Amino acid sequence: MSFLRTTSTENGEAINLYYTDYGSGDPIILIHGWPLSHQMWEYQIEPLVNAGYRVIAYDRRGFGNSDKPWGPYDYDTLAKDLNDLITTLKLTNATLVGFSMGGGEVCKYIAHYGTAALKKVALVSSVAAFMLQTDDNPDGVPAETFESFKAGVRKDRLGFLKEFGKNFVNYEANTDRISEAQVHFNWSIASNASPKATVDCIDSFGTTDFRDDLKKFDVPTLIVHGDADEVVPIKPSANQAAQIVKNSELHILKDAPHGLVFTHTEELNKLLIDFISK
Repeated sequence: MSFLRTTSTENGEAINLYYTDYGSGDPIILIHGWPLSHQMWEYQIEPLVNAGYRVIAYDRRGFGNSDKPWGPYDYDTLAKDLNDLITTLKLTNATLVGFSMGGGEVCKYIAHYGTAALKKVALVSSVAAFMLQTDDNPDGVPAETFESFKAGVRKDRLGFLKEFGKNFVNYEANTDRISEAQVHFNWSIASNASPKATVDCIDSFGTTDFRDDLKKFDVPTLIVHGDADEVVPIKPSANQAAQIVKNSELHILKDAPHGLVFTHTEELNKLLIDFISK
């Protein structure tokens, strides 16, 4: 649909973000997970537009149709890209919906730019509050897991992404909810991402602590997570985030995997529309 010139540059040229923009009404900005693109929101865009909203879905730098710079891919930079989108399109009364890694952009955006342009936010299968296992975050994921992710991507990126894509939706347990074709399509999206971005973002979502950022949330917040998520454990993420964000509501979807946008589509869409419409 459109490309946005960000305020970031590489070798003197602006880094461009690809985005789609449908419907009218209060804006909803959909922020995709790693290592996918805006296309992961296919089954959310139509219902949200039909519910009376302007729905904007963009590709993170390094992914989808956006420019693929060498870097950086830290969350401060990614939040700056999001701010460029919001300010360039002059968006107000917006709802941010961050899935998985996308929850990090929501957190850092609010931490750096506040909530003046926002109405509500939603964190879906989000990495916030803090993924990394530390002494004060014992339920997190060991650092070795993220190192193995990076090693797998560097050794055989396409092979790694194929297996990760199955784990993303707990495929063997959800063959009645998601087709092999959809899993393959997700793989094709991920395979077209920048290899450098794919590796660097592992450090970003795996080691960034969002706990202090969540304390700055002062708009209604929806938190949705599956209790069968094998990618982002629920304890250090959704459960912890719900404890930190005062004006939040937590919905745990039974038997839902990480990629619940594909397997529990109707449940998620109803939660989003009901929450945003309040």
